[in-house]
Order: sequence, then structure tokens, then C-alpha cells
Amino acid sequence: MKKIAHWSLKSQFTLGFALILALSLAATVITYAFGVLLFTRMENSSVYPANFYEKQIPGIKEYIREENTALLDPSRREALEAQVPAAGFLYQVVDGEGDYIYGTLHDQIFAGKRQLYDKLNTVTGLRGRYVQTVPVIGGDGRISGAVLLSYTLSPTYAEGRGWLAAVYIAILLSPFFYILLFTLLFARRIAGRMNEPIRMLMQASRKIADKDLDFTIEYRSGNELGQLCAAFAQMQEELRSSLSAQWRLEREKAEMVEALAHDLKTPVSLISGYAEALLESGAADDRQRRYLSVIHDNAQKSAGLVRQLQYSAEVERLEGRLDVSPVELIPWTEKLVGQFEPAARDKGIRLLFHPEGADGVYRIDTEKLERILGNIISNSISYASEGGRIEVGLKTQERQVLYRIRDTGPGFKPGEEKKVFARFYRADKARGQAEGHSGLGLYIAKRLVESHGGWIKAGNAEDGGAVVTFAIAAADAEE
Repeated sequence: MKKIAHWSLKSQFTLGFALILALSLAATVITYAFGVLLFTRMENSSVYPANFYEKQIPGIKEYIREENTALLDPSRREALEAQVPAAGFLYQVVDGEGDYIYGTLHDQIFAGKRQLYDKLNTVTGLRGRYVQTVPVIGGDGRISGAVLLSYTLSPTYAEGRGWLAAVYIAILLSPFFYILLFTLLFARRIAGRMNEPIRMLMQASRKIADKDLDFTIEYRSGNELGQLCAAFAQMQEELRSSLSAQWRLEREKAEMVEALAHDLKTPVSLISGYAEALLESGAADDRQRRYLSVIHDNAQKSAGLVRQLQYSAEVERLEGRLDVSPVELIPWTEKLVGQFEPAARDKGIRLLFHPEGADGVYRIDTEKLERILGNIISNSISYASEGGRIEVGLKTQERQVLYRIRDTGPGFKPGEEKKVFARFYRADKARGQAEGHSGLGLYIAKRLVESHGGWIKAGNAEDGGAVVTFAIAAADAEE
């Protein structure tokens, strides 16, 4: 069977189909043979002869003579039916005028007394059955009534054979059952052979996604799946040589940025501090104060950039660690949005907050959420047009907190919606014209959102302006 596993998929399916037909045919022949044998045995042992019921009439007539006129009372119905077999017999009790009293034969047989007398102790035909009329004679020797016994003269089957019909139907339908059964068995077997290499390929794909190329695909076969695994292994080697170099460069770049940010932090702080001290000393003239103000402002911008660089390096090492705490989301967000109102007011921008059904207390890492919202709102303030507005929406859905930040700026260029979350990305037009931005704000926001097990996306509103929407997991504090 191991050799078959290495056949081409077409050959395996062809063999499976042929075996399904062959085994189904063989099983059907055996089943039909069993059915014929069963039918023959049952026919020989359970079929009553044609006069089976006729032979029972003398015993019934003897009982009628013993009971005599008592049988004309309907209360004797159960006693009479105990003597007349229910299977194969119909009976009717009539009075001296030939009128129906009770019984299982409900038709009016006689038109009157004369016709009744004519039929006494005779056998007549009635719609394919035979009717024997047994007189009931009273104590005075007169005819008080009669009992009519209706039966057939043809081979009949014994009672309790209803199950045979179900057996015969099952035998007739057995070919379809066998085809279904063997199809399922062979499909399961073939699927089992295919699942092993497919599972290996899926595991290998996940490892590549996790930047892990140290694995082997231990599947050797000459069929299509074996060729696919061999091609995947070849691709792995190509990726190992190209991606390993790329990942190494990315690590070195991240380490260099972190080291550079660390080295710049102290001199930038010193420049900012000395410029601020000189401004506060009052020793400088107006011209010098203007120069010192420029130095101080740009030193502050540089310090902010350094902090962004340091934080972006920290974000790379987050690995999903969260410090959650209970917080009332609406007042907390409203307070946070309010912190940006002075900066928005300086540009004549209205900052609006619209909560929807987010009442209650939720367990969230507020420090990281503050950083996410801060980066997005700051970005919107930078790009929103003067006299415009920024709307911060909040709602909860399916154990998630969803924020939607919309501004009235130029929006994102087509195809830019995903690039804006890349590290150091800055557009060259429209939203990229603002100065003093590192291209790390939305990148950091994306990494923090993902650390919460959430998602973030950027787009444009129908009437213009950029929209950034993100959702993070948030459990109710009462859960």
C-alpha cells in the first residue's frame, strides 16, 4: 500500500473508483444471493395452503352450535372474535330477518328472511371471497339468525412477516448503500494520504510567516504532492538566502536606530536646556532671542523625534504584553481628546467627540491606548485644513472597542491607505507636506493595536478627508 501512496493522484483516484465499483458489485451479488435464499426459506416455511382458512371453519361452526342464540347478543362479540382468526377471516352476525347485528363484514348480504334461508349451510361467492352461512337455531327449533364466515381460497402468509418487506427493500437498495460506503472509505484513505504533505506545507507556511526558515519537509514521493513539497523546499532555500539577509538588515537597522536615538537624547536635551536657560536669563538682545527661540523649538522637535524612535524600538519588543486596568471609557476618552484642544485651536480646528453606546467600565491598557489615539489625533491636526474639524467616534461591538478618527484634510492618495502604516513612511504630496514628522506615528499605532489583538485601517470619507479606524479587544470589567 505504501507504493500506491506514491502513485500520481490521477492513478490513485482511478484505482479507487475501480475498487469502489468492484467491491460494490461483489457485495451486491452476495446480498442478493442471501435475499434469494431468505425468500426461498420463508416461502417454504411460512406460506399457508389455499384451503388453510376453510379447514378452520368446522371448529368455528362447532363453537357457534354450542353458543347458539347467545351469539346474537352484541356483548358476545369479543368471545366470538376469540374463535374467528382476525387474519384471513371476516364475519357477520345477522338476526332472523337477515339484518346486520355486528361483525367485521359490514356489507348487507341478505335482502330478507327468504334469501337468508336460501343461503343457510351453503357457500357462496362475494367479490373474490367465499361466504359460508352457519345457522343459529333457537330452543324452539326455529332459525333465530346466522353467522356468516368470509374467507379466501388462495395461498397466504403467516402473521409476523411485515419485517420481511423492509428486508427485501433494503436488499434491493443495497447497491446504493455499498457504493456510498466504499466511496467514503476510499475517500477517507486517499484524504489521509494527501493530508500529511498538506499539513507539512501549512506548517512550513506559518513558520515562514514567523520569519523561521529552520525547518525541513520530510515528504518524498514522485506524485504531484511530492513535487509540490520539493518545489516548496527549493523555494525555502531561496528564501533562506534572500530573506535572511533582509531580516538581518532590518534587525541591524532597528538596533542602529535605537542606538542613535539613545546617543542623540542627551545632546538634544542639553541644547534645548541651554537655549531655554539663555532665553530666561534675559542677557540676549532681540536678535539673539529670535535665534535662541528657533534653536529651542527645533531642539524640542528633535527631542520628540528621538522619543518616537526610542518608543518604536520598544514597540518591536512588546510581544503582546499588556497592563490592563478598569476604566470608564467615555470620560477617559473625553479627557484625552480635550488635551489636544489647544493644539487644534491654534489652527482654528474644531475637535469633536461622539460616543455611541460605550457606557460602562472596560479593562484596557490605557497607556497604550493613549499612545494610539495621541498619534492618530496629532497626525490629523497636522494635516487637517485650517478652520476644519476632527471627529473622534467611539462605540463598542462584539467585545471590542472601536474608534473612528476623521479629519477634513486632503485625505490619503489612492494606494496609500496601507503604506501609511509602514515605518518611516511619509507621502511626498498632500498629507506628506507637513514638516516635523518622523513617519512613525501611524506605524507605532498599528503595532500597539496589533498587540491588543485588534485591527486598524485607513481610508477616505465620501465627502473628503482622511479616516482612520481601529478596534481593540476590551472585556467588560464585570466579566
